Amino acid sequence: MPRKELIVIPKPHSHTWLMSLALLLMLSTPVLAEPRLPDFTALVDKAAPAVVNISTSREVERSMTSSRQFEGQEVPEIFQEFFGDRIPMPPGGAPNRNEEPRQSLGSGFIFDEDGYIMTNAHVVKGADKILVRLNDRRELEAELVGADEKTDVAVLKVDTDNLPTLELGNSDDLQVGQWVAAIGSPFGFDHSVTSGIISAINRTLPQDVYVPFIQTDVAINPGNSGGPLFNLDGEVVGINSQILTRSGGYMGLSFAIPIDVALDVANQLREEGYVSRGWLGVSIQPVSKDLAESFGMEQAEGALIAQVEPGSPAAEGGIKAGDVILEVNSQEVDHSTTLPRLVGQTSPGEEVDLRVLRDGQRERITLEVGEWPNAGPEQSDGDPVRLGIVVQPLSSMEQRRLGIDHGVRIAKVDPTGHAAAAGIRPGDVLVSLGQQPIESPQQLTELLTNLPDDQTVPVLLNRDGRAYFVALRVGNGD
Repeated sequence: MPRKELIVIPKPHSHTWLMSLALLLMLSTPVLAEPRLPDFTALVDKAAPAVVNISTSREVERSMTSSRQFEGQEVPEIFQEFFGDRIPMPPGGAPNRNEEPRQSLGSGFIFDEDGYIMTNAHVVKGADKILVRLNDRRELEAELVGADEKTDVAVLKVDTDNLPTLELGNSDDLQVGQWVAAIGSPFGFDHSVTSGIISAINRTLPQDVYVPFIQTDVAINPGNSGGPLFNLDGEVVGINSQILTRSGGYMGLSFAIPIDVALDVANQLREEGYVSRGWLGVSIQPVSKDLAESFGMEQAEGALIAQVEPGSPAAEGGIKAGDVILEVNSQEVDHSTTLPRLVGQTSPGEEVDLRVLRDGQRERITLEVGEWPNAGPEQSDGDPVRLGIVVQPLSSMEQRRLGIDHGVRIAKVDPTGHAAAAGIRPGDVLVSLGQQPIESPQQLTELLTNLPDDQTVPVLLNRDGRAYFVALRVGNGD
């Protein structure tokens, strides 16, 4: 006979039945594992050796007068009645030749085994000497290959062997919410690691229209600038560049330059020494809600053309004031700040297809993009031995802004030269030399050729829209 088993079912109200039911539910319910935060230890072990600390020094001159200490700074309230908010320093002010070094700390990373290092342009700006400290405590003097202030990217080079490098990722693949980590030297503390998530992408900041920033909540402080931002695979996806703060320290928002943008700039700096970017020659403004309504637009978008520079690529291509540019090569211009970035990424000489709103009608205009007027290598046709300066051409837009119709911009000043002794600074515009208007760097060279040695000549400068005369002695060229 088949064996019969007796199954006892407890009474519904018994404690045994309740315990059996609870056990059954526990066994049938899947156990949910607690979420685990990412572990960055392997990433740090692999990446840290290629992250460097950067210190710079420069020689600064102090004026013999105590008022020099206020230059470029806020003026004490008691003096504001006389000087306003800031005290200007005339170019002819007599400097004190006593010099003192100033240190600046930042970060960077090795991206090429030949000794090339990426960092921020503002970390090395104005440096006379750049020192790189490696993870193994080697200290090497670095050469500045080039810097691009518009994207805040600089490339350095050190001469040594057996250098570790970092793997570069693809910043186009980044998504809001993904984990990232930073390694740098905040406040000079080498190889400090912080982490967080990407809180936004393609963020445009004031005065930085050429960079679609990566916004994160990774803690970044002074000294982190120029350091790498990593994804969880240990790939560099950005260069930490700046923070928004009211206190001077980290307040929850930090911004990194996408590595795709930085690498393009770095390659141009290595190959050409400068960055070439596209240019239309227009002045733009945002499209407000009221302007959008007046143009018959359903929503506020695009870049409104306020002015077209005569003879510019935009003028030759048929762009007019009042046009609203909505797309560049099928890429949407959602805000006016998007237009410079899209045009700047276009190589000079290439054609772009623009979608434009004109008189309520949408049109397509194809034109050839020009080159940014200040692009190109710095020109030293001004004979830096005799004057101690390096100059660049002045664009027509800069001339209009300064209210002048000629001149050359001073890009560099030899701290030991005659120009520095006269108080001339980088950024000044040399308008005339010996009462002769300066139209170009080449003309400046011709004027200098005809000047006798050791002659003192009057030089007219324009500094931030203000005109100054200084007496400049021309060297003998030896």
